[in-house]
Amino acid sequence: MLAIDLRDRVSFVTGAARGIGRACAEAFARAGAHVAIVDLDRGLAEDTARAIAAAHGVTARAYGCDVRDPEAVRAVVDAAAADLGGMDHLVNNAGVQFISAIADFPVERWQNVRAIDLDSVFYATKAAWPHLVARGGGRIVNIASVHGLVASPYKAAYIAAKHGVVGFTRATAVEGAPVGITANAICPGAVMTDLVRGQAADLVRSYGGGISEEDALERAFLEAMPTRRFIAPDEVGALCAFLCSDFAISITGAPIAIDGGWSAH
Repeated sequence: MLAIDLRDRVSFVTGAARGIGRACAEAFARAGAHVAIVDLDRGLAEDTARAIAAAHGVTARAYGCDVRDPEAVRAVVDAAAADLGGMDHLVNNAGVQFISAIADFPVERWQNVRAIDLDSVFYATKAAWPHLVARGGGRIVNIASVHGLVASPYKAAYIAAKHGVVGFTRATAVEGAPVGITANAICPGAVMTDLVRGQAADLVRSYGGGISEEDALERAFLEAMPTRRFIAPDEVGALCAFLCSDFAISITGAPIAIDGGWSAH
């Protein structure tokens, strides 16, 4: 039986207070790693850190950070490494979405999606790099999306950013190989999180109205997935922990779909 052992390692996860980020942090803690729970919502991050520490007997620290700010990202990466004794895993998960036709897409919304979904991945990777090198290598996992592989209507900024994440992951893998750093991108399909639920009203409007929010979500997500089911965050968390384990030492530069067959057709 495959047993993932991450004891005495330190994992840094952005957007970790809820959803996929929390599932990744839980999976790390379940395998014995200490975790830095990083989120814009510091209070919710503290709640999550307390729950994870109590459930798994590891050290879990909460940090508030606006990942659009490169100096704030550098400061929180350095603080977490100092507090937890180093850094072995970086998970870039923080993300936002905005739904609009290209002709009506507000410029400031485009810039915000790009800043959070793509630029922050570079900021955190750059900040974490010396800490990973100091440990003799490490793992970087970027939570991209099936939209880093394929496209859908009304999500131009998100799709552009997530394609950028996949490309940046490949570049990171090439530069990281000589120093023992692997980098991979997980590309989930429709995961039932607050980010997905929050798109329902905008999707209804984008489709011209006349349908329910549930129907809009199904049309936007499940019709593209042959499995016709939403993915659980824990499925993504388990994959993330595997990619950070010793079993995945030769997996790097890979965009890995967990999408119910969405990108297969």
